Amino acid sequence: MKNFNAVWEKSARWILAIAACSLTACSTFSTKFPAAPAAAAASGYNYIIGPGDSLNIIVWRNPELSMSVPVRPDGKLTTPLVDELVVQGKTSVEVAREIEGLLSKFVRDPVVTVIVTGFIGPYSEQIRVVGEAAKPQTLPYKNKMTVLDVMIAVGGLTDFADGNGATILRTSEGDKRYSVRLKDLIRRGDVSGNVEMRPGDILIIPQGWF
Repeated sequence: MKNFNAVWEKSARWILAIAACSLTACSTFSTKFPAAPAAAAASGYNYIIGPGDSLNIIVWRNPELSMSVPVRPDGKLTTPLVDELVVQGKTSVEVAREIEGLLSKFVRDPVVTVIVTGFIGPYSEQIRVVGEAAKPQTLPYKNKMTVLDVMIAVGGLTDFADGNGATILRTSEGDKRYSVRLKDLIRRGDVSGNVEMRPGDILIIPQGWF
């Protein structure tokens, strides 16, 4: 019986030591990177057109030239009198002015308005969520989008997620990484953990230690 107690005490000490190491590892991972800044949206942000977007092109007094067209995977579109026009990476105003220039060869003083009706955006500006999200996916960036908006869109965390060990890889800052407290934000309602996203951010949610 004495030997059994000694073995049990030794085993208990090992279990506690392993648990402490695991907790230390988790803590180290979650604090390895600086906290993400609460405000990150760039001032004067303009939506950039990308493949898969839908554009409603309106040519004033020329209904036969007005239509809704998709942006092809190669970033171009085709309309009557415009064989091919690269629109990827441009704003709707820039595209409207270019179409006016092309139509001016056939139409006197064309006035064109371009309205984006389907939002996907260029790949470089999309938000990507990988790891232990309920529905990992790619999302179009929206001005002032926060990490809470992103988590609602992907259905929250899985049961195996280390929410407070999550990080944002910010491609717009040379792949700099920031820590985010998703567990505190989503499961504890701590809104101080809510931070703004930037175009091209990658949200990485690791698996927790158990």
